[in-house]
Amino acid sequence: MSSDAFKDAETLVEMRDIHMEGRSDEEWHPIIKGVDLTLRKGEVLGLIGESGAGKSTLGLASMGFCRDGVRISKGSVIFDGIDLLAASAEEKRQLLGKRIAYVAQSAAASFNPAHRLIDQHTEAPISHGVLSKEDSEADGMELYRKLRLPNPDEIGFRYPHQVSGGQLQRAMTAMAMACRPDLIIFDEPTTALDVTTQIEVLASIREIVEEFNTAAIYITHDLAVVAQMADTIKVLLKGDEVEEAETREMLSNPKQDYTKSLWAVREFQRPQKPAVQTGTTPVIAVQNVTAAYGKVDVLHDVSFDIHQGRTVAVVGESGSGKSTTARCITGLLPPRLGQISLAGTALPLDYRKRDREQLKKIQMIYQMADTALNPRKTVGEIIGRPVEFYTGLTGAAKRKRVEELMDQIELPASQFIDRLPSEMSGGQKQRVGIARSLAAEPEFIICDEVTSALDQLVAEGILRLLADLQDKLNLSYMFITHDLATVKSIADEVVVMKDGNVVEAGPKTEMFTPPHHPYTDLLLSSVPEMDPDWLTNLLQERGVDNIGDAAVGKMT
Repeated sequence: MSSDAFKDAETLVEMRDIHMEGRSDEEWHPIIKGVDLTLRKGEVLGLIGESGAGKSTLGLASMGFCRDGVRISKGSVIFDGIDLLAASAEEKRQLLGKRIAYVAQSAAASFNPAHRLIDQHTEAPISHGVLSKEDSEADGMELYRKLRLPNPDEIGFRYPHQVSGGQLQRAMTAMAMACRPDLIIFDEPTTALDVTTQIEVLASIREIVEEFNTAAIYITHDLAVVAQMADTIKVLLKGDEVEEAETREMLSNPKQDYTKSLWAVREFQRPQKPAVQTGTTPVIAVQNVTAAYGKVDVLHDVSFDIHQGRTVAVVGESGSGKSTTARCITGLLPPRLGQISLAGTALPLDYRKRDREQLKKIQMIYQMADTALNPRKTVGEIIGRPVEFYTGLTGAAKRKRVEELMDQIELPASQFIDRLPSEMSGGQKQRVGIARSLAAEPEFIICDEVTSALDQLVAEGILRLLADLQDKLNLSYMFITHDLATVKSIADEVVVMKDGNVVEAGPKTEMFTPPHHPYTDLLLSSVPEMDPDWLTNLLQERGVDNIGDAAVGKMT
């Protein structure tokens, strides 16, 4: 819709002078400080800003909802003439799911694992009296078809764990559309997806929003993504509005210094290291590894080396075998064929047969710090456990080592050692995950999508920290990622995987210089650009007439 059309469109959501507070240690502190928001029917508003800016909090407030420990202390939220802050619980129940819907960041964590997709899809239409179960199931299959899910008449009868992340994210979008709502809140819906799957989801969301003239608030930290989705962009910083403008104007001419700084992120680039000398023994050697889940091979004769003090980025779309390879290296998934070597010595393929010295030398930093850290343990306890297990330190010596590790990750022990994970930001929690891996004093660390859930400013800080630690401790990294900007920032060598095979490998400088393997070229061309026309042009270049055609990311 054109900007002039939006000016004439009827206002759907009007939020005025919103102040919100969060409770900590029985005291309330401000988290949103007088923000206004106007959204018209059929308009998509992008909310961007770094972690802690208040994006998700404001998005939920537009539904008249607050998380536990958060309250709206001042302001008004009017949805289509209805005062959501004055509405009764029953009045809001009639709106939520029917006229207002929410799509969460992690579909895997949001679906009930014990129920089939179609049963969860039909719950809202049935409870709101919109459709019968039979009609809702039929409509669900039609929405699956519109969102280009495979086997749309059958996929709904699977459980959440039986579909991929991208498919699950589209199933959640279909579920949000089940009652044809007037407003959808999209909260980072593509953050953890690889670039080709992300295109499928973005194209599908854009198509269905346009088809049903649905208004949307699209929350993201990815500026290139918001450029494809939003008609207008609002920038937040620590609960304050920085600026708002139409997307093209915001991209071409940001007014505020903070917005300009967001546009300039990812300037960090590690220089290419010299080639490894012939005959040097790698820290980790993956040699002709074939691995299976059940009777189905998912890795096929995979081989690559990781040398001391270097970073090998392993890239590829969802299901390519990146994380499965990591599971083989750690011994969590013993390969069916092949060998894993540590500093020239073959490792037992099953971690339970490795001795403590072998275990301590290979550590892992996980993608989602929220689920990787025990929510009931303090930072000191989380880091202290591997310190005691691998080094035998206890008491004052153990605490001193924990404090040293916290200094290394730039989290002062005096402020953070007694905090629970829930009292920390996403970037801070990821630093705790890094410290936990360092507690074993490893030689090799697997970094599994460690920046994918972080905003770009925080992610850059994590990358700089990992690079500094590598230089100081001579660490070797296997960096699993779908973010090719991260690869350019930190990698020395790149391994490209597809369908359980290594299709291309080499130094970073060679991998980003044409000619490429066709699949590598697909990945590189699928990285969103800060151009509002990028997605449309890409689909046209690939011969996709329908904007939601899921084949765009699977072309050969």
